[in-house]
Amino acid sequence: MNPDAHALWHAPQWAFAALLAILGMLGPFSIDTYLPAFAAMAQSLHASPLEMQQTLSAYLFGFAFMSLFHGAISDSVGRRPVVLWGLLVFTLASVGCALAQNIGLLIVFRTLQGLSTGAGIVVSRAVVRDMYGPQQAQKVMSQITLFFGVAPALAPLVGGWLLVHVGWHAVFWFLSGVGVLLWLANYRLLPETLPPAQRHPFQLRSLLRAYWTLGSDPRFLLLALSSGIPFNGMFLYVLSAPVFLGQLLGLPPQHFFWFFMLTIGGIMAGAWVSGQVAGKHTPQVQIRRGFAIMLGIGVLNLLANLLFKADVSWALLPLAIFAFGWATMVPVVTLLVLDLHPQRRGMASSLQMFVSALANGLVAGVVSPWVMHSTQALALASLLLMGIGLLAWTTVRWRWPEIGQHAAAAAQAPQKA
Repeated sequence: MNPDAHALWHAPQWAFAALLAILGMLGPFSIDTYLPAFAAMAQSLHASPLEMQQTLSAYLFGFAFMSLFHGAISDSVGRRPVVLWGLLVFTLASVGCALAQNIGLLIVFRTLQGLSTGAGIVVSRAVVRDMYGPQQAQKVMSQITLFFGVAPALAPLVGGWLLVHVGWHAVFWFLSGVGVLLWLANYRLLPETLPPAQRHPFQLRSLLRAYWTLGSDPRFLLLALSSGIPFNGMFLYVLSAPVFLGQLLGLPPQHFFWFFMLTIGGIMAGAWVSGQVAGKHTPQVQIRRGFAIMLGIGVLNLLANLLFKADVSWALLPLAIFAFGWATMVPVVTLLVLDLHPQRRGMASSLQMFVSALANGLVAGVVSPWVMHSTQALALASLLLMGIGLLAWTTVRWRWPEIGQHAAAAAQAPQKA
């Protein structure tokens, strides 16, 4: 924690959380806004459904690859430069997407978008622990998730409106404008939270050694899986939205926002609950409850889709409840990951994001195309993905029962100091 953290931000805490949330939301915003335009883009660019899916996979794999380095670079040069350069590249890549005249160019610029957007969400997590002790950090992390939910809920509505009234190119011009505004806001407001004394020289040998230390730590990998893989149980439906919502449920593109509003509403409610119980229950209890909610609703969702024909009147509600369960536990798991190796929090955030983003890319490129045309297959795949995360957390609890057991009590010390 930065010893001068109290002097770096004088506005209310919620305003700082909102600034970091806006950084974090850029990645999902870049997905949710253009999903309603899939069909129109395919027709305009003479692209097949598989090629359109590759625009999503390329973005996600670019996001995963560069996530390995955003945090490590920020450990060396500071948090601000990484954020500002990331936003600049994202803005230029969005302009490239808007001007793309064929599917090949669109895939290239979507890859550049993916390479740059991870800077915000990776670095923002490290910034939280630069500024706050464990208990307060969980509250801020929960507030970030709350604010984070607002923009993705609006994104498909904006994308659908732009598609209908202007055309698909306008979606990427809009994202370019968002990039410019975010760069200006962070240039003026985001403080540098990593003091020079706590930075690490950017040397390849030292960097590889540190990556090996984190990557070979089974606790780290299992905790990263326990937070990142269950997210894909929900994200699978986002990736499959053009087919799931448009073909299976019969929703027009301009109404896709109902799905996102319900899902993000679940995330926001879960994040609020997580913030309210910070310091009152051990992380183990909070994580167990989150998994119990996801497991219960995942089983009910599968049974409902096996027994009944999916209908928009009920098919979206289980996804909102699943999102609620995930959001109650993910701020806690994230902090456990960051605190395993506190001297390398930026790198830890990078590796955690890499695991999640790599899983996102595999789900987008492999799982989603296989299951998106069946509501039963979607429900089963969602449940199995959640099960992988549950197995990872159960393994952590069995092999290292001390992790998260007494953190609630220990969190009081930094607050009283």
